[in-house]
Amino acid sequence: MTFVERLENLSDYREDYAEVNGVRLHYISVGRGGLMIFLHGFPEYWEEWTGQLAEFGRTHQAVAFDMRGYNLSSKPEDVESYNIAGLIEDLRALAEHLGHRKFTLVAHDWGGGVAWSFATRHPDWLDRLVVVNAPHAAVFARELRDNPAQRQASRYMLLLRGPEAEKTLAANRYAWLAEAVWGGNSRWNAPETIRRRYYEAWSQPGALTGNVNFYRASPLYPPTSAEEETRLSRILTLDRAVFSVKVPTLVIWGEEDEALLIGNLEGLDDYVDDLTVRRVPDGTHWVIHEQPDVVNGMIRDFMRSGAGAGA
Repeated sequence: MTFVERLENLSDYREDYAEVNGVRLHYISVGRGGLMIFLHGFPEYWEEWTGQLAEFGRTHQAVAFDMRGYNLSSKPEDVESYNIAGLIEDLRALAEHLGHRKFTLVAHDWGGGVAWSFATRHPDWLDRLVVVNAPHAAVFARELRDNPAQRQASRYMLLLRGPEAEKTLAANRYAWLAEAVWGGNSRWNAPETIRRRYYEAWSQPGALTGNVNFYRASPLYPPTSAEEETRLSRILTLDRAVFSVKVPTLVIWGEEDEALLIGNLEGLDDYVDDLTVRRVPDGTHWVIHEQPDVVNGMIRDFMRSGAGAGA
């Protein structure tokens, strides 16, 4: 039985839509209790988290949603609709829609980028923060400016920001995306049933544009000129309080990530008051899929580690 079939057989499984912040967000909810929200990365969608929904839906209301631009959620066409303030408000408004004012947030990749920013702006909404292979904005800006290896590893961002991105991603039945998720050093050997559902998500009208608009709207990408290096430096001169995270935070990092290098862990404790880092030496960027039991165990241990509504 697949994870999706397991979820659908649970009595507290629910699929629904929330009309919030001017968009329609598709979400899956499993279980009852304190709220846990799971934010997917690029180029995935809510199903990234099936292993976690099955696990944490036993003790919580575990919710994973398609971020705007993805799968079955709204897909605004303009780049400005994907600025970080709007993405943060989607998350806050969804939690409110679900009837909660406090929750644990778990996120990966681009979802992690939103999660870091949410934690800095709305710490009062969070019990705990869990981030998997997603860099903190200030640390990533430093690595993009100062670390040639990270610049090289992030060059794919320039393709995704470019005008031909959608054409490139759609070519040969989404071969670029399939290689990104299941090729390279990925150890996620997804069955064909899951791959077909990913292809369906990628083929939703407007989805490719929505996916890459996250990159087009972001100020964080490898600099290609002195002016762009200066832009990164300006980010790093902002008051440290802008980037400060005051909630208990767990960072899980697959150390064999070829896109987001382990330099993104250096100096992270300068910005996070209560930080726990758990490294997975043989995990890649896709460690959530490769080692779901390991990831779940780390999250569960972290949630048991202190007081709070999410424990």
